[in-house]
Amino acid sequence: MSQSAKRWTRDEAAALSDGGCRYEVVDGELLVSPTPHGRHQRAVVDIEAQLERYVRHFQLGYTGTAPVDLDLGSGQLVQPDLFVSPLKASPTEGGPDSAIPILIIEVISPSTAHADRFDKRHCYQRAGVPTYWIVHLEGRLVEVWRPGMLHPDIVDQQLEWRPDPAIPPLAIDLPRLFHEVWAE
Repeated sequence: MSQSAKRWTRDEAAALSDGGCRYEVVDGELLVSPTPHGRHQRAVVDIEAQLERYVRHFQLGYTGTAPVDLDLGSGQLVQPDLFVSPLKASPTEGGPDSAIPILIIEVISPSTAHADRFDKRHCYQRAGVPTYWIVHLEGRLVEVWRPGMLHPDIVDQQLEWRPDPAIPPLAIDLPRLFHEVWAE
């Protein structure tokens, strides 16, 4: 849900108390969403575990999860569900939030779908984020976006990420992921 009565700044959004919500600023618009629960968090944890092993093994950088305030330039303040910052962003020298991530992942819910698919996607594309995944739990698919794309690649079987052509891709079995997320 967005609050667009005024142009918000990164500092103004950061000063808000959380109140059980996540606050982000994209192009001066305050995006307010409730904190995620249940299946959303199971998906984030599962994807993050697979990413973390891959990123560490190939020394690609650092994985991170919300809530972490990322500044993608121009006063933007975003808190993606998951991200991978490049190795050049050392946790002891500015933190993983100090560089443009090489991968950003949002797991959408009804309250965040519009902002994730439009506002934040445009922000991530303009910032030069090489790969942006939008995970649809209900649809059991992932939209894969890259800068300049007008339409996503839709993946519902094996999701691959290859940030460096010299290394094998990370492969995520989506039917298995969605089965685990939806298992009671």
